[in-house]
Amino acid sequence: MQQESIFKSWVPNWAIIAILIFCMMHCMVVLGVYTSNSTYSASYLDVEPEDLQFTFSISYGVFLATIMIESRLFKFFPTKSYFLTIYSLMAICFMISGYTRNFSVFLILRIVEGVLMALPWLPLRQLLITRFTSKNAVIVGFSFNYGSLLVASPFIMTIVVWFLDAYEWRYMAYGAAVFQILCVVTVMVTFTNKRFTKKIPLYQIDWASYILSITAILSGCFVFIYGEKKYWFDSSEIIIGIIVTTIAGGLFLMRQLTMKRPALDLNIFRYRNLRIAIILFVILYISRATLNLVNSAMSVIWNWEPARVANVQYINVLGNVIGLVIAGVCLAKAVSVRKIFILGFSIFAVFHIWFTFLFLPDVSVMDIAIPYLLQGVAVGVLFVPMVLFTVSSVPTKYAPYSGLMGVAGRFWGSTIGFCIMQNAGVYLRQTHFTKLRQFVLSESPETQQRLATLTQSFLGKGYSQDDAYKLAVKQVIASVTKQSTLLANMEIFTWVGYFLLALALFLMFNNHLIKTVNIFKNRIWGS
Repeated sequence: MQQESIFKSWVPNWAIIAILIFCMMHCMVVLGVYTSNSTYSASYLDVEPEDLQFTFSISYGVFLATIMIESRLFKFFPTKSYFLTIYSLMAICFMISGYTRNFSVFLILRIVEGVLMALPWLPLRQLLITRFTSKNAVIVGFSFNYGSLLVASPFIMTIVVWFLDAYEWRYMAYGAAVFQILCVVTVMVTFTNKRFTKKIPLYQIDWASYILSITAILSGCFVFIYGEKKYWFDSSEIIIGIIVTTIAGGLFLMRQLTMKRPALDLNIFRYRNLRIAIILFVILYISRATLNLVNSAMSVIWNWEPARVANVQYINVLGNVIGLVIAGVCLAKAVSVRKIFILGFSIFAVFHIWFTFLFLPDVSVMDIAIPYLLQGVAVGVLFVPMVLFTVSSVPTKYAPYSGLMGVAGRFWGSTIGFCIMQNAGVYLRQTHFTKLRQFVLSESPETQQRLATLTQSFLGKGYSQDDAYKLAVKQVIASVTKQSTLLANMEIFTWVGYFLLALALFLMFNNHLIKTVNIFKNRIWGS
């Protein structure tokens, strides 16, 4: 069927493109609405920040698993009814989220939201790509597709901050529900009742593989997110999580090897370029996790207000747009993907090394503007070429599976990235705190002078002698803690920067990648 038939005749092509991009924001709303201000959300639900990160990971993980069965569902239901049902159910989920403070119920809702996030994603991307008629349609479509996700987060954060300032937490969930209702109205107004594809029955869906994959993913998320908090192998819960992940993952792989129509054809791993693409995606997302340290420093170390932190994000958005444009031009001119990767990871390395020197007790926006911009440029340069490289790394018949592995690389990269930053941060902060504490012993003259000054300051504010001294001690400890956090961040950024620089040099001189320069070009342009 022609894709034009699912849109009403009066809707122009440019409006269809805008509508599809708008509907794609549904995915970013699901992922970002609660994590844009994780501290406030965690306090409302009476949970720890790790718990909120876990809800993010399970939504993303269920999204990954659902992609395996999404195609069958989309081809079975009428297109308009399919989208209307998904957005309506999502609105209901957000409304319920606004009413509940029970974390177990919230977790179940996040799992459901992960399913509903995945179902429209690939169909919308496919519809978007078909709206471009030039030879570079794939480049343009993917740039719009993934670019909209990259730049949407700050907009959502701004809206969330406004809701939290003006209303209670639950109204943030209601606002997300309103967005889903707008999607419902948009689909009702602009879509026809015709199908986009031929109807295919549902009986061939591999539900067993779906359940096994979700079980392995959720158990793996639990291990990575809570490992540090529960002291890893000292916790029976972590050990059980590892066992469940191993068994479920093993059964999933065995099932794929024995099935005639597997949910994931493991033959794709025979292609070396796909393995490289997955590794690069994991590295990219682990490296992106360092941005959370910067955003945390803005709030905790530099004491910037949430609205100011949200506004600073637009510097990164500008970088994303610049990077996407650079990548699009390079791809259109058939520049070697290896050179694009070298450029992107080199810029990423510069960002980390530069920011190493900016973890100070106080900085201004102007101090961080350029490196913060460079981080966005690096991600923008790398993202779309990496997606296209992943898809083109295998024969056409395996393309859906390679796309799935690209999502898997991004998911596990973000989850492992959180785990690495969390564990490295805790270890390094403790190490530096122990070292710094040696220089602020109570018998130290400098410490005594500092305590006397602070005590006098609190006495001047009306505190008693005992309370003033206790507050002075707390402030000295807080200063040591802040300094140990800054030193830990500096060390993390230094090592990540050096690693990315080494990766860029490896890509520059690796013979296999040099020999496969033309493979990417041939897969995408057929020439």
